[in-house]
Amino acid sequence: MSGPDVRAGAAGADQGAAGAATPATPAGADASADAAAAPFELPEELRIDTAVARRVIGEFIRGQLAQAGFDRAVLGLSGGIDSALVAYLVAEAIGADRLLCVLMPYRTSSPESVAHADEVVRRLGCARDLVEITAMVDAYFGDGEAAGAAGEEGRTASALRRGNLMARMRMAVLYDRSVTWSGLVVGTGNKTEALIGYTTLFGDSACAFAPIGDLYKSQVRQLAADIGVPDAILRKAPSADLWPGQTDESEAGFSYPELDRLLHAMIDRRRTHEELVAAGFAPETIARVERMVAASEFKRQMPPIAKLGPRTTGVDYLYPRRRPGSARR
Repeated sequence: MSGPDVRAGAAGADQGAAGAATPATPAGADASADAAAAPFELPEELRIDTAVARRVIGEFIRGQLAQAGFDRAVLGLSGGIDSALVAYLVAEAIGADRLLCVLMPYRTSSPESVAHADEVVRRLGCARDLVEITAMVDAYFGDGEAAGAAGEEGRTASALRRGNLMARMRMAVLYDRSVTWSGLVVGTGNKTEALIGYTTLFGDSACAFAPIGDLYKSQVRQLAADIGVPDAILRKAPSADLWPGQTDESEAGFSYPELDRLLHAMIDRRRTHEELVAAGFAPETIARVERMVAASEFKRQMPPIAKLGPRTTGVDYLYPRRRPGSARR
């Protein structure tokens, strides 16, 4: 893999987004009262019809499971808003009794994360597994006292490397649990993360299908509020919980609403650099985000195949997942 493969970049790297979101203040409203009432800022151009979104995503979830011949799902529940929203959407689409949520903390994970994940499980009434990944990660990097499989060099591994391995260990657990649960692994990544490369290949980006992959983080918050995700999750600063005190927005210098507005104009509305500047976005911010999107393109595509034969899988040998005669025994 070229370049840093990262969910959250090292301090100063072009991989995350920073600063806690500030609640929006409608015209004429009292600022302090609104700040207390609004759990997040939602740019007007990013507002969605939540009823339509829930219907479309519900149909998508049921369709993806049916095409693959499954009727159950499994996902990693971190205690954050993305996985909480997906858990609610899956439960709404197929029933909570067909959903398994797996909590996978590391020894440095925030206790609040597990508590919030458990509250989601309690409210939904779905099945729940707790798998501590500490032994898995420390077996490779070492535990600070003894070296692991990576040897002495692994003991000084950066938080970035450890975070990427944690993401991959969690996905290994999920795919193992998918066998015992007989369910597909559901992705919990959003559009903002995918566009800027804020994801780990074969880690949190791995899944059978991604229900909220076309929702910006701001839209995730809107839909989560609509569907009933606990308020404590809605209001807390987004974090991959890779190390103590780490937050998504504290690493890059702009908030999710700011980033989402720029990405929406750049990607969805196809505005040029000059048009974005004219719209009020800072030239240096535009250039930085453009670099992030371009540099992470390899994460958003299937691995290229050297074409030799007349029909190549993924290129010109393409079929729906569910083909006649492909029923699972």
